[in-house]
Amino acid sequence: MSTHSGPINSAAVTTERVFSASPRTVFATFAQPDRLAQWWGPKGFTNTFELFEFRPGGRWVLVMHGPNGADYPNESIFREIQTDVKIVIEHVVKPWYLLTITLSAVGDQTHLSWVQEFETPEFAERMRPLSERANEEVLDRLEGVVRNEA
Repeated sequence: MSTHSGPINSAAVTTERVFSASPRTVFATFAQPDRLAQWWGPKGFTNTFELFEFRPGGRWVLVMHGPNGADYPNESIFREIQTDVKIVIEHVVKPWYLLTITLSAVGDQTHLSWVQEFETPEFAERMRPLSERANEEVLDRLEGVVRNEA
């Protein structure tokens, strides 16, 4: 008999980080488009936001500009927003995924959970190497923005 020790949902890629800032400070970097544009995307990427409606049901349309000069059009819908606690974003263009960001106070720090759920476990396995690296780079950039505000 074998036991499964992997993630409960194998269609998900999970990244976690502890920030030396309050959940309010970390949440604010998501809620304000000028601040979000500073860190959204992997290392070397920049962003042009065309539409940013930070409310449940609101649309977020942007172009990510890669360091290689390529443009990556993106569109998402904010599915859930709980101030200072949780943001759920559905990426509605390919590749589809549901991103759930949860902020939890740990003393004077914030534990951030970043769960990117893809359509199938098979697709998640194909995306996992890219997503894990890219998500760490995104959180490195977020950490830099949060550190500069401390």
